[in-house]
Amino acid sequence: MQRFFIWAGGIVAFLLVVLGIAVAVAESQLPDYDQLRKRNDLGQMIRLRAADGSVLISLGPSFGRWLSYDQIPATMRAAMIAVEDKRFRSHPGIDPIGIARSLQVRIASGKWKQGGSTITQQLARNIFLTNQRTFARKAQEAVLALALELKFSKDQILELYLNRVYFGGGSYGIDAASRTFYGHGADQLSLGEATIIAGLVKAPSNYSPTADAVAARGRAAVVLKAMVDNGFISRAAADGVDPATVQLQAAPRQNSVRYFTDWAMPQLDTLIDQTHEPIDVWTTLDPKLQGVADQAINANAPGGAQGALVSLDRDGAVRAMVGGRDYVSSIYNRATQAERQPGSSFKLFVYLSALESGMKPTDTMVDQPVDIQGWKPRNSTRGYLGPVTLREAFSRSINTISAQIGAKLGFSTIADMARRFGITSEISTYPAMVLGSSNVRLIEMTKAFASVSNHGIAVTPYGIRKVVTADGRLLYNRDSNENRVLVAPWVAAEMTDLLQSAVLSGTGRAAQIGRPVAGKTGTTSSNKDGWFIGFSSGLTTGVWMGRDDARPIPGLQGGTAPARAFHDFMVVATANRPDEQFDTQVPLPDWQLEPDEEAMGLPVDPNLLAPEAQMVDADGNPIPQGDRPAPYPGSTPSPGQPAVRPDGAGLPNQDFLDEVLNRGAQRRPPPPPTGSVPANPAQDGRQPTQQ
Repeated sequence: MQRFFIWAGGIVAFLLVVLGIAVAVAESQLPDYDQLRKRNDLGQMIRLRAADGSVLISLGPSFGRWLSYDQIPATMRAAMIAVEDKRFRSHPGIDPIGIARSLQVRIASGKWKQGGSTITQQLARNIFLTNQRTFARKAQEAVLALALELKFSKDQILELYLNRVYFGGGSYGIDAASRTFYGHGADQLSLGEATIIAGLVKAPSNYSPTADAVAARGRAAVVLKAMVDNGFISRAAADGVDPATVQLQAAPRQNSVRYFTDWAMPQLDTLIDQTHEPIDVWTTLDPKLQGVADQAINANAPGGAQGALVSLDRDGAVRAMVGGRDYVSSIYNRATQAERQPGSSFKLFVYLSALESGMKPTDTMVDQPVDIQGWKPRNSTRGYLGPVTLREAFSRSINTISAQIGAKLGFSTIADMARRFGITSEISTYPAMVLGSSNVRLIEMTKAFASVSNHGIAVTPYGIRKVVTADGRLLYNRDSNENRVLVAPWVAAEMTDLLQSAVLSGTGRAAQIGRPVAGKTGTTSSNKDGWFIGFSSGLTTGVWMGRDDARPIPGLQGGTAPARAFHDFMVVATANRPDEQFDTQVPLPDWQLEPDEEAMGLPVDPNLLAPEAQMVDADGNPIPQGDRPAPYPGSTPSPGQPAVRPDGAGLPNQDFLDEVLNRGAQRRPPPPPTGSVPANPAQDGRQPTQQ
């Protein structure tokens, strides 16, 4: 035991000598007090600019007046010591009792729940170190805290701390915080106001009075109790303060542009390396269109309902984004964060799957009662129309047709199509999914419609065009070379045909703006959500309306308020854009029409041509082999109606080619009506494989 204590004492003495040397070296290298009062090292200034170069918002540190120790109210000093470091006046910079208690809690709970940092340690970390949680950083922090205590007085350390610590809302120092939250300098702080500010240091974002006044006042009550327990104020003085009665300064009204900046700013982390230089971030937002979007939502959203709008240019640039009716009352961005049922707007993916499988807008299906595994969808009209074309079914948003398409193609096929077009939320594969029962985000649905408008090529929303330093050095410039094809161009063209019909003669008529528009409405059960998403002149805009608590809204339908908001916005947004007609007649490529040695891997066999009985003229008479016209690209001849291709080349019957090429799952249309002539199978029974 004697040898043990000798060795232990020697080790402790050695460590104390090393610690003393480290503290002495650190103390000699510390800046003087006047240098530490400068606060230009506390953050980066960032200016977000609109597409026209105007400044949308400036972000960065906010500094108030530097207050000397004597100018800081005694209640403010006492509140901070009571809640952050009650033994501040007695410890040498580190608090052995606090460290021991923190270790005890760590051993008992298995987690670091209670910090042991003193005010001096926090000051050292804020000025010289980072918030990285490692033992090496804690050791550095302890050495610097001891050095600060060695070089400066307790009053100087507390003055530095109160003028440099971050209080949330971009405010550094108590004077900036007091002006932000109360509208006056910190030298006029009352006891109640001081307790709220003192409570912010632990978690500025959680206890900010402007973000959560209830949490801030609850934390202030904890500070008051700590002040009483430590003898800084009497119980009577504490009882005379009610944090709930502390008047907060109304925050300046922020317009809806903050929804966009809050969405765009986090993207900087993936675009540029960390820098402390002031930077200008050039965004895609059009301030004029943003104002129009804000007005369109507030003018059309039903009472008690929220609204959201996203507008994308043809390359994915976000031109306007509204995440709610009032940013100040709710910073929740319903355009990018909220997941709601899309209703019939989800039928975009149902009909994309149908068209890709070979069905055509002119194909006929029967609107009739449907029973799929016990699920019996009904139409909004509670009636049935009998035989209808796909175009009419889509424009009228007939539920039974969507259900039949889903049953025929497979509900997982439709879910895969939605994921292909950028829907990242979970998509159900139960039958009701074809009617939009899975939750989605507005920005992702708008992105999907924009990709259809872009001829089936993926569109990715983005908000930042370039980033430059204050001296003009380019840090980032967007490179938009993405050409990822989601569906074939003729599929996108046929989908555009259907979407245009929905606006011209279907449920989206209120969205007409006097130029070609394609779009789709969406309404969920009990009128909880209303959607309209559409495009015109290269601009795709999505609108959602509903209550945050998902309660029904009488009269809310996609074709009413959302479609009207779309109309009000797009009339202005497209006014200076060319009047573009939709290209809905995109031919199939040659490889889809004409087998050859390279396409099939086999020589063309004349026997593969359909027999004469397969093609008839308008009177039902067989057409001789040499006189037959060939199918027009992208079409399938109807019985008794020969199709003509401009070059007049003879080709085998399209249905027959689909049969022998084994691509019926991708292109073959539904079975022909009763009484039509079936396609002829290959006479020699061969099934060549497409390469």
